[in-house]
Amino acid sequence: MKLIDKLLVFTGKKEFKIDEKISIAYIIRVCWKYGWMMIRGRIFSIGRRNISNNIFVGKHVKVLEKRYLHMESKCKIHDDVYIDALSQDGVTLGKGIVLGRGTRIECTGSLQYVGSGIVIGDGTTFGNDCFFGAAGGISVGRNVVAGQFIRFHSENHNYENLNILIKDQGVNHKGIKIGDNCWIGSGVVFLDGASVASGCVIAANAVITKEFPENSIIGGVPAKIIGYRS
Repeated sequence: MKLIDKLLVFTGKKEFKIDEKISIAYIIRVCWKYGWMMIRGRIFSIGRRNISNNIFVGKHVKVLEKRYLHMESKCKIHDDVYIDALSQDGVTLGKGIVLGRGTRIECTGSLQYVGSGIVIGDGTTFGNDCFFGAAGGISVGRNVVAGQFIRFHSENHNYENLNILIKDQGVNHKGIKIGDNCWIGSGVVFLDGASVASGCVIAANAVITKEFPENSIIGGVPAKIIGYRS
């Protein structure tokens, strides 16, 4: 077995085939990057039973309250990721998940109360610069493919009373749920109370405000069903 094939098996990409146009020099640079990520992952997990020692961690990754963070094997956390894990249920990252460069997870937005937290299932990948506001709870299923600049806001301000400033009326939480095997386009926004069942496809820049059934094709602002996968 070639060295490259062994590396692919180690990183969980056993059936992955490299394009013949990619040079050896490029592959070496990628291996160098992931080699250092693996070393950082080992250091990152020292003394933490809740974090696998078989993970990949990029440069300038910052985690607050690491005791609330649970990471399974082969997780990849790329450069400049920020995680504030302080929450009631913690931050759980399943096996083989990917958080792209510059992604932020913030579970507690106020010192008045501790937020709910977030669960991301096995095999799910997010692109660069995503934001998870998890005060009201976020659940993302397994094998979800998600692009860049996706935002989750699981908190909403109360505003009904005209005699009180909106900022003084507090907030409410319904949470956000995403099923398994979904494809989420770049720039999608999920607002508190949004729920997308398994198998859905969401068009880029859609704003999700309500519940959608399995295998829906969703798009628009606010989002609606524009078709079904069949």
